[in-house]
Amino acid sequence: MQTRTRKVWGAALSAALISSAPSQAAPAEKRKPGLYWTLDTDNGQISCKLYEAEAPVTVRTMVGLAIGKLSFVHPETKEVMHKKFFDGLTFHRVIPPVMIQGGDILGNGTGHPEGPGFPYKSEIVPSLKFDTPGRLAMANSGPDKNTTQFFITEAAYPAFNGKYTIWGQCENVDVVKAIARVPRGAGDRPNTPVHIQHVIVERVGPAPADAPETMPPDAPSN
Repeated sequence: MQTRTRKVWGAALSAALISSAPSQAAPAEKRKPGLYWTLDTDNGQISCKLYEAEAPVTVRTMVGLAIGKLSFVHPETKEVMHKKFFDGLTFHRVIPPVMIQGGDILGNGTGHPEGPGFPYKSEIVPSLKFDTPGRLAMANSGPDKNTTQFFITEAAYPAFNGKYTIWGQCENVDVVKAIARVPRGAGDRPNTPVHIQHVIVERVGPAPADAPETMPPDAPSN
């Protein structure tokens, strides 16, 4: 998925997908053990169980940025920044019935953080495919050029297989569908911004010794 240029998506999926009212993430006590990344958006919550074993560099980087433990260089100001990276950003690209894309600090698809650790490698696992709705994956401008832009699918999309790191599985696909169907203009950008108000990182069950959420500030991710 090119993050700088608009991609021609091919034939539309044959089955129409119906959007429904947003719902809330499942309570932590009902979830399977693991690390969760929950996006609190203008349209509701999207909760994703992260694939720590399959995509360790991606998970460690994205979690570190979400909780403000990894620094980065702003692509325009060149300022070294330490902040909860995703809070306040938008979904800058929405394509029904395929996916929603966010994580761009500039909000236009061209914002890529700089500095140590960026870009970082792709982590393609053959057993993980885009064969179910709710895949959390990294957008990129080519192999091993991952930074912070991610997308969440609302349907199976086999054309993506082998091209993008899948690093989680999301619930609340109804919220993804609702965001994908907001009015949009040029570049598939929503006419009215849809914000990621906050990213919540939480662990269900015991944490491993090298848990991403317990990393010291600016611990190397790759």
